[in-house]
Amino acid sequence: MSMPEGITHPLQPKRSIEILIVEDNEMDVFWTSTGLRDARVPNHISVVGDGESALAFLRREGTYAEAPVPDIVFLDLSLPRVSGHEVLAEMKADARLRSIPVVVVSASRAESDITRAYEEQIVAYIVKCASQDEYFTAIRAVKELWFHNVVFPPKSAQSGS
Repeated sequence: MSMPEGITHPLQPKRSIEILIVEDNEMDVFWTSTGLRDARVPNHISVVGDGESALAFLRREGTYAEAPVPDIVFLDLSLPRVSGHEVLAEMKADARLRSIPVVVVSASRAESDITRAYEEQIVAYIVKCASQDEYFTAIRAVKELWFHNVVFPPKSAQSGS
């Protein structure tokens, strides 16, 4: 069913979706950003390569003072400096960050990592596949759900106001 002229779908974003990819492997960054690229809604992707930088970006500290507040984070668990699990714990402990949805994209199939990540309130856990096609399929499935069917928390919920 099409919407009458001049009326937009209630779930259609009125602004660009801000995405943060936290990943230290350049090929995985390429694959993830490529999988997100053809979204039907405008989006902007920022990338950081370690957990310490991720926390600075999310908190808008130092060189990241002007960083956009992400609408969604794609997070690897195996990161230098600060692990993905530590990033999740810090995010969920911070009232300004806890409402940001986090999708874990990890090579780990360990039940303990998967269980712990869901206990840390992630929205999805994707295992990095050996096949590029499987990886793109998984990233695109997340994109379709989160970019086209889910309403993100208002920015005011993330700013603490």
